[in-house]
Amino acid sequence: MSKKKISIISSAYNEETNIPLLYAQVKEQMQKLSAKYDYEQLVLDNASQDGTLRVLREIAAQDPHFKVIANARNFGHIRSPYYGILQCGGDAVIYMASDLQDPPAVLPQLIQKWEEGYKVVLGQKTQSKESPLFFMVRKFYYWLLNLVNDSGTDLPANCTGFGLYDKCVVDELRKLNEPYPYLRGLVCELGYARALVPFVQPVRERGFTKNNFYTLYDNAMIGFTNHTKVPLRLAALGGFVLGGISLLLALIYLVLKLLFWEKFPMGTAPILLSVLLFSSVQLFFIGIIGEYIGAILTQVLHRPLVIEKERINFKDK
Repeated sequence: MSKKKISIISSAYNEETNIPLLYAQVKEQMQKLSAKYDYEQLVLDNASQDGTLRVLREIAAQDPHFKVIANARNFGHIRSPYYGILQCGGDAVIYMASDLQDPPAVLPQLIQKWEEGYKVVLGQKTQSKESPLFFMVRKFYYWLLNLVNDSGTDLPANCTGFGLYDKCVVDELRKLNEPYPYLRGLVCELGYARALVPFVQPVRERGFTKNNFYTLYDNAMIGFTNHTKVPLRLAALGGFVLGGISLLLALIYLVLKLLFWEKFPMGTAPILLSVLLFSSVQLFFIGIIGEYIGAILTQVLHRPLVIEKERINFKDK
C-alpha cells in the first residue's frame, strides 16, 4: 500500500540563517512519521538579497525531498505562500513560516488531527514570547474582526494561516482563483471540518522580522474587506447622523441669530470646529471606501500571484 504524501511549504525572504534549521527540524519531525507518510518540503524564495537562494540550492542538491521555487521578485508574504500551497501535490499541505515562529514540533499534532478526519487544522497561538503589546494588539484585531464579521463565517482568533489543509481544500482554493487572498478566512469560508491545535509562539532568534506597520495594516484590511461590509454601513449611517446634526445646529444658529441679531455673534471658533470635525470624519469615511475600492481593483486587475524565475527539484514538471 502506497504511503500518503504530506507537502510542507514556506515562503522566505532573507532567511539565510533560518533555512538550514527549518529544513533540519522539518526533516526530524517527518522522519518520525516515515512509516506512514512520504513528504516533500517546498520553499519559495522571494528574491532574497542575502544568501538564502544559495542555501536553498545546497540543500536541494543533497535532498530530493526538498524543492525550491525562486520568484522573479518579492511578491510578498500573502501572495507567495498562497501560490506555493497551490503548487503542492500532496494528500495534505502544511503551511508554515520560514522564521521558525511556527514551530515544526507541532507538525505531528497537525497530522494527527487530520487523521481524525478534519480537513482544515489551524495552529492557534495561545501564548507568545514576542512583544506582549504586539500580542495584545493582535488579540484586539481578531476580536474586532469577529465583532463586525457579517460573512457568516467564524474566524478563529490568533491563527495566522499556519496549519494543515487537505487536498480537497487545496483543490477548492485552485478553483477560486484569488489574486490577493486572506488565507485564514478563505479556508474557513469553505466550510470544511476544522480543528485548532494550540501552540506557544517562540521568539524570533535569527534574522529580522519582515513585518512592519504597512504589512500588518495590509493584512488587517484584507481581513476586513473580505469578511465584512459593516464599515461601509457605518460610514453611511454616520453620514446620515452627522448630516442631521449639522442641519439641526444650522437651524438653531439661524434662529438664535434672527432673534438676537445684535447680541449673538457667530464667531470663528464654532465655524472652525465644525469644519475640522466634519472634514476629519469625511476623510475617515473616504479612507474606508478607498480600502474597498482598492480590494475591488485588485480583483478586477487579477494579476498573477507569482512570476517564477526558476524551479529546483521539480522532476515531474
